[in-house]
Amino acid sequence: MRLLINCFFWCLLIPLLCSSQKIDDRLKYLEQKPPSLTPEIFAPGLISKKTESEFGSVFNTKATEFFYGVDINGRTEIRYSELIGDKWSKPRTILSHDKYGFNDPFLSPDENRLYFISERTLDGMGAKQDHDIWYVEKKGNRWSEPINAGPNINSNRNEYYISFTATGTMYFSSDKITAEKKRNDFDIYASKSINGEFQKAIALGDSINTSNYEADVFVDPEETYVIFCARRPEGLGRGDLYISFKNTDGTWTKSINMGEKINTKNHELCPFVSKDGKYLFYTSNQDIYWVSSKIIDTLRKKR
Repeated sequence: MRLLINCFFWCLLIPLLCSSQKIDDRLKYLEQKPPSLTPEIFAPGLISKKTESEFGSVFNTKATEFFYGVDINGRTEIRYSELIGDKWSKPRTILSHDKYGFNDPFLSPDENRLYFISERTLDGMGAKQDHDIWYVEKKGNRWSEPINAGPNINSNRNEYYISFTATGTMYFSSDKITAEKKRNDFDIYASKSINGEFQKAIALGDSINTSNYEADVFVDPEETYVIFCARRPEGLGRGDLYISFKNTDGTWTKSINMGEKINTKNHELCPFVSKDGKYLFYTSNQDIYWVSSKIIDTLRKKR
């Protein structure tokens, strides 16, 4: 009898749990209808607006918090929206300054830090400097004051965009070894984290870095691929998204253009793949787009 009662109980409960899960899934990603293999503007009118330029963006693991950068007449700031109950909050600015810009937000693997780039000086008082990578730490329901990521990451030149592997290795771009006459030659670097300290950053090899511009890198948390923005002679526009996959021996495949489904005559940049691996987000023509990540699988088969 007890077994029959238990079976009856679970037969009633499981459909309810499944129904609840469907509702939860529908609320994720700002309640937007998931895209297909054709890119679509993300949350038009709410996030992607005709009157503003949106750039780097990132969701947390649960897809219930969203951070993104906005450029308003040359001044950049970081905005935030969260799912509260069954409603998303109106996006609000969480990092801004009347002198310095803030852009390219990205969460640390444990999501207790929010990283970003800024021309802020170390003392937070002087004139704008080169772009450095900074972060704020979560303290309850608040964020700390900005903290510089340190000399193993930052230089006296520009450091852009940030992403992390699951083990805490930071990928980013910099023009620190570029000749002064070639200010647009950025390369992609990786810095391992050991006991919470970033190690000296190492440039990726020539299958990814060239004499052209490579920046805005997203690394898969398992480090199986990287997606980045590059400006190359064979490109389709002012900047295209390229992809490279890791070989079994730890080397990277020669990077390839992600093609006309993603790239246009405009500038494609700021890639991010959601933590569930389902969607690729990126910026094109000053708006945020998203597309099914299955497009990555199709490119993997072509390598």
